[in-house]
Amino acid sequence: MKIVTMIPTYNEAGNIERIINEVVNCLPDSYVLTVDDMSPDGTYKIVQDISKLDKNVSLLLRTQKRGRGYAGTEGFKKALEMGADFIVEMDGDGSHNPKYIPKFLEMIKDCDVVIGSRYVRGGKDEARDFIRRAISSFARLYLSFFIGVNVKDPTSGFRMFRRQALENIVENLKASDPFIVAEVLYYLKKNNARIAEYPIEFQTRFTGESKLKATTLFKYLFKVLKLRLMQ
Repeated sequence: MKIVTMIPTYNEAGNIERIINEVVNCLPDSYVLTVDDMSPDGTYKIVQDISKLDKNVSLLLRTQKRGRGYAGTEGFKKALEMGADFIVEMDGDGSHNPKYIPKFLEMIKDCDVVIGSRYVRGGKDEARDFIRRAISSFARLYLSFFIGVNVKDPTSGFRMFRRQALENIVENLKASDPFIVAEVLYYLKKNNARIAEYPIEFQTRFTGESKLKATTLFKYLFKVLKLRLMQ
């Protein structure tokens, strides 16, 4: 059984080493794939140094068509190419705690995808202010309605996939930005993937500022409608 944790990064030099170490500590025999868009702060250089000491850590360095969506799609394809049976997707800023990954692995025995959810019983989202939580709440209801998937946390980017679930959808992914999170759910739904949610506590990022602005969430809502209309 091969597990690859795929971490898209951009300017996470202050966080990535700690994240990689925590993933390795949780699953010592797993693989970590960092997908970096040539971060100006040298994030990729830190990963390169770590990979020289740990053969289970690797870097996919991207120099063209930068963006969270493109990085995620290339990361998924690379993880499949590496022979992963299970692929974990998570952020590289510390907001997603790797301690939940072993729990995802237990739950995925009975489904195709496990989502780390802030909004099922036991989950928490206390790191963000009231306005961000309110906007997120509206986005969740909107996405769930238009995507047609019964998921409490459709904006979560902390997920584990069975290999086949990703193979079925990866060629359909076109998003260039964080909208890829909703796009993946849309195609999982179309392929009748079995989706489960595991409660997590969303944490404050270790260092730096969030790249996802509140206004950006509203832009993604229109993209969901466009995705539905184009199918």
